[in-house]
Amino acid sequence: MRIKLDPGAYAPKRAHETDAGYDIYSRETKCVPAHGSAVFDTGVHIELPEGTWFNLKSRSGLNVKHGITGEGVIDEGYRGAICVKLYNHTDHDFWVEGGDRIIQGIVTPYVAEEIEVVDELDETGRGSGGFGSTGR
Repeated sequence: MRIKLDPGAYAPKRAHETDAGYDIYSRETKCVPAHGSAVFDTGVHIELPEGTWFNLKSRSGLNVKHGITGEGVIDEGYRGAICVKLYNHTDHDFWVEGGDRIIQGIVTPYVAEEIEVVDELDETGRGSGGFGSTGR
């Protein structure tokens, strides 16, 4: 995986050798308002391996301790800066400082399938049973 950094951007890093996610850092100080959201331009541009996408997922510490979440999809062919939208689910403003870890990205393989429109789908044991169809 190759990256390019805009001025003031931080290179993604894994905290531990066995971590799946690369921590992505904010390069700006900004408030995520209570019950609101804010967008952070990380200044990180990524060139992914063929057949992969970058799965942006909330950092567990921000989510559990501060009610801050975010997610996103960075496609293989995208070369612009990674922007992250964080959501604040609490009654209190949350300040992010430049250099804070705000989200994690996981390089994830994908299968690109062609879509075939049909009149019927194969039957399964579950069928059309949706939310709660198997009990508690």
